[in-house]
Amino acid sequence: MTLGEILIVRTLDTKGEEFAYIKDIIENNRIETVVMDCGVKGEPFFKAEISNREVAEKGGVPLEKLIREDDRGKAIDVMMNGAARVTENLYESGKIAGVISLGGSAGTTIATNAMQTLPVGVPKVMVSTVASNNIQSYVGVKDVTIMYSVLDISGINLFSSQILANAAFAISGMVQGKPPQLEVEKPLIVASMFGLTTPSVTKARAYLENKGYEVLVFHATGTGGQAMETLIESGWIKGVLDVTTTEWCDELIGGILSAGPHRLEAAAKAGIPQVVSTGALDMINFGSIETVPHQYKDRNLYKHNATTTLMRTTKEENKQLGEIIAGKLNMVDRPSALFLPLKGVSGIDIEGKPFYGPEENRALFDALRANVINYEIEVIEMDHHINDQSFALAMAKKLIQLIEENVGD
Repeated sequence: MTLGEILIVRTLDTKGEEFAYIKDIIENNRIETVVMDCGVKGEPFFKAEISNREVAEKGGVPLEKLIREDDRGKAIDVMMNGAARVTENLYESGKIAGVISLGGSAGTTIATNAMQTLPVGVPKVMVSTVASNNIQSYVGVKDVTIMYSVLDISGINLFSSQILANAAFAISGMVQGKPPQLEVEKPLIVASMFGLTTPSVTKARAYLENKGYEVLVFHATGTGGQAMETLIESGWIKGVLDVTTTEWCDELIGGILSAGPHRLEAAAKAGIPQVVSTGALDMINFGSIETVPHQYKDRNLYKHNATTTLMRTTKEENKQLGEIIAGKLNMVDRPSALFLPLKGVSGIDIEGKPFYGPEENRALFDALRANVINYEIEVIEMDHHINDQSFALAMAKKLIQLIEENVGD
């Protein structure tokens, strides 16, 4: 098949019947399959093209040793690493065009780890018994499609047959389908946005798109920031409009939307221009109000919605945030810009709103002024709120200028 095969990843010793069922449906759609067995014990329901012995070897431990040691946790780790290596090699050699798997927590862990080795856009479908729980670790920063199995994956019956068939038809359609070709391939820009910085990013995006750029907007929710950094590292991106650096609040103070300690490093490493601002650095994110840690109960809290509670950053926290962000910006080796909105950093940091905090913002801005020491960074201060249209347009225009200058270097 010129399409490439669909890789089926799973433990054939426990879910063989179910995998045979989806395999038949996919092949009836005239798509070839290749099966990788990640089981350790028991006899496989049917023979796989890629044996569990080969997967274990790729994971660094012989299958016989895993069987002998009988350590389930170790076995899962080995098979997970082996499956990831095999999957990546198959894709790089042009042999597979998509991946599907079924499973519980162990099977989901093994298969989705393998799926995450593949580029964004390659079809990935996981039918899982744990899909109604927190799935962040299974998706990571890739486009893994998670389908809840509803029932345990145990036999083919009236309900499971339809659910598994849906998954098989889904991966078949994904592999066979072709997206419409864009008329013109435009240079790519990434931008970071939060609900409370939406007006600014929306205005800037409209301007950039009118000037011939394509803008990919990432929600600054931790995984959003990680996904944006990963895409920057891929080499496709011409410029970064990092308006919303709020994820650093959660990383510093312990909120739920941290993007990790390497946020704001990718553009410097990739050597591309960036425009950075202080969007939503006035807030740390927690879940519903009852989930806020006890030590923060007396802080300035704002119920954003039923599942999200925001906490206002203090002067000391803003000072630390300024120092951290300055340190990241000092890594760049080509012209970039830092924009400071002196009248507020989010939709609720404005006079009359719950997080209005001139003193807190002053601590943030002072720390940035004092610690940005890289001469490649132009610090631009504007007596505007971050969501003012003039502020958004100034950031967009500066980014275009930097991109055009970078092309000429």
